[in-house]
Amino acid sequence: MAAPLSDHEKRKQISIRGIVGVENVSEIKKGFNRHLHFTLVKDRNIATHRDYYFALAHTVRDHLVGRWIRTQQFYYETDPKRVYYLSLEFYMGRTLQNTMINLGLQNACDEAIYQVRRLKVLKVEEDAGLGNGGLGRLAACFLDSMATLGLAAYGYGIRYEYGIFNQRIKEGWQVEEADDWLRHGNPWEKARPEYMLPVHFYGRVEETKKGPKWVDTQVVLAMPYDTPVPGYMNNTVNTMRLWSARAPNDFNLQDFNVGDYIQAVLDRNLAENISRVLYPNDHFFVGKELRLKQEYFVVAATLQDIIRRFKTSKREHTSSTISFDTFPDKVAIQLNDTHPALAIPELMRILVDIEKLHWDKAWNITKRTFAYTNHTVLPEALERWPIQLLETLLPRHLQIIYEINQKHLDRIAALFPKDLDRLRRTSLIEEDGGKRINMAHLCIVGSHAVNGVAQIHSNIIKTDVFKDFSELEPDKFQNKTNGITPRRWLLLCNPGLAELIAEAIGEEYVKDLSQLKKLNDFVDDDTFIRDISKVKQDNKEKFAQYLEKVYKVKINPSSMFDVHVKRIHEYKRQLLNCLHIISMYNRIKKDPTAPFVPRTVIIGGKAAPGYHMAKMIIKLITSVAEVVNNDPVLDDKLKVIFLENYRVSLAEKVIPATDLSEQISLAGTEASGTGNMKFMLNGALTIGTMDGANVEMAEEAGEDNLFIFGMRVEDVKLYSFSQSLGNLQIYKNLSILQCKSKLRCGFFSPQQPALFKDITEMLFKHDRFKVFADYEDYVCCQERVSRLYQEWTKKVIKNIAASGKFSSDRTITEYATEIWGVEPTDLKIPSPNEPREAIEETARALKKASIL
Repeated sequence: MAAPLSDHEKRKQISIRGIVGVENVSEIKKGFNRHLHFTLVKDRNIATHRDYYFALAHTVRDHLVGRWIRTQQFYYETDPKRVYYLSLEFYMGRTLQNTMINLGLQNACDEAIYQVRRLKVLKVEEDAGLGNGGLGRLAACFLDSMATLGLAAYGYGIRYEYGIFNQRIKEGWQVEEADDWLRHGNPWEKARPEYMLPVHFYGRVEETKKGPKWVDTQVVLAMPYDTPVPGYMNNTVNTMRLWSARAPNDFNLQDFNVGDYIQAVLDRNLAENISRVLYPNDHFFVGKELRLKQEYFVVAATLQDIIRRFKTSKREHTSSTISFDTFPDKVAIQLNDTHPALAIPELMRILVDIEKLHWDKAWNITKRTFAYTNHTVLPEALERWPIQLLETLLPRHLQIIYEINQKHLDRIAALFPKDLDRLRRTSLIEEDGGKRINMAHLCIVGSHAVNGVAQIHSNIIKTDVFKDFSELEPDKFQNKTNGITPRRWLLLCNPGLAELIAEAIGEEYVKDLSQLKKLNDFVDDDTFIRDISKVKQDNKEKFAQYLEKVYKVKINPSSMFDVHVKRIHEYKRQLLNCLHIISMYNRIKKDPTAPFVPRTVIIGGKAAPGYHMAKMIIKLITSVAEVVNNDPVLDDKLKVIFLENYRVSLAEKVIPATDLSEQISLAGTEASGTGNMKFMLNGALTIGTMDGANVEMAEEAGEDNLFIFGMRVEDVKLYSFSQSLGNLQIYKNLSILQCKSKLRCGFFSPQQPALFKDITEMLFKHDRFKVFADYEDYVCCQERVSRLYQEWTKKVIKNIAASGKFSSDRTITEYATEIWGVEPTDLKIPSPNEPREAIEETARALKKASIL
């Protein structure tokens, strides 16, 4: 017997997630049964939950395909400027529910699933974990927004066979397991072998009368796999094209004849290893040949594909000759960080060596085509590739980079005569510690626009990290504050809140998140305050049940859910949070009867496999949790959970249940963050430093509606000069001394008393990210959090109302109009059941609108 529907589930029956019509449900059920039998060749007697998931996925995909084809027809007819988003990471997560929402099928599918008694199918889908964290998830949000805004956009990346590793916690330590996400197949992708392309490596450069020629190369084939990306309720379905490496079939005949056929077949794996696994990101750049191969592989295949599409456009079909003069008017390429930077010399190679354009003309086209997004200010994270490696792997590209650099330095020398230090600082080639190519410098020189991802971050790269380049071309540098898609991060993960907002202000906010400002009218509405609190409590109770089931820890759902989820890294300062947990533990133990606002502290995230300190931080957190959760004196006042294998689908569970969002990086180290925005939109209050997008969140909501603490960027710079003096204060802070004592005496690791020696040594001797400098202010701020916890729903409403700025729709609109030179549109592409002539009518309407 199925459980009765809750109030919020009943309300979904007439919700913004789609109307439940009898015809819709019947159609979904027919498609479901058809695919179960004819696609999966199963009946209900032997079908598994995974079979039911695939049947439903194929049914929903059927609704996508016609729109997908129709969208490409529309782009061919209208020949718009196309946007290409190049990223080595696309952290897509699960696809099924997001697709159902964007097509308006969610409730019809829910009802169909309910009727066939298969309620668990959505949980079966594997996360497509083709990203490490924020950068890859940002790319996924951007694809959703580009489709929703009607842009002719394409995402290009790599189809990794193994995504970000699965994290297992064994005896408190992180253990990595391979993420074989494709082992059951992927119903959303379509292989396109007809568009397979060659990618060249190694070889040598031969000087000929017609110019340099790259010869004697080794060839790897790039096989494209296309995934549809639907916009929200507008019939637009764009494409994410991911490349998979394939070895060519032409074996060496001599090897075959001497009996090495088997070895020749086995050697194919060496070529196909290029797309085998995603590199974990530890914010410490380490040059590896396979990683450089991945970076060139994706840009080489992508640029061939872009140029093929440019040459076969409707406009070029009507012209007798193909001219690259219009290439930047029809193509915009955005580089998501420096990973695809080799696209710049690769386009130059194509234009100069193959298309035979003059260097200056090719360079003008290249610069007008590319734009670059910077994602980090940590110097050790910036890519620098050894000259020797490029000389072996990509000899022609090294020549091109040398020439780009020479012309760039000639310009600098002309503008700043005798300023040799400026030449050194701005060169693409670094000489210190061996010759290396600075890929960020290559991106800046080869792009017409460079942007940071939050206002404070953009200011830092202009005034500090890339100051010399900014002085040279100040108009080139821009800010594009990151955003998140409200379709996944509200409608999908928090339907109760989404419905409540729709009832209050209407449904238009889903495509125009700025309308959330209207919620300010409800700040003093007792009914709305009560409803907001109920939605949050429902989410907390649901997540508490999940935690108890998975971690066998009884959670008090009335406690404050204090959440810190992101990659484990010293600069994100999970250690600061952990020290606060220890101080709370000490306080309760000292006086168990003293008033204390109950807390459940939830920390999650993955450490890069080779990052020793990050792994030690995880071990410390799990060790502290073991002590805290098993101490009967604490009762349910304090619990600590480390979320194993944090990923997109787990974020969709924890974020709606969060009361307090921890965004506590050292000021000036986090480029933007997007988790902070997701928590804000879902009604969590932020405790954080003035870093990344926190600054703009405070501006939007009012600083008094966030819990801000710690040094500002200017303070951090000053602190660096007075750090030795500051350390004297550490030894006067009783709370710090008590934490230090427990760590050093092995209180949390009785079997290995010296286990956390590396952490204490780092904190007290070379604390680069200044945990102790902000500790006292952090603890005081947490006290303020506890005092206000019982009465902060008004602040919650103000935060939700102020989160409209942080929609990726706004971010993409800014990219489109200020960098790419394209205009978003709310015109709806004709649905597949309308005649082909409807495309031409819509195309004429679009052209008329653009003229006006």
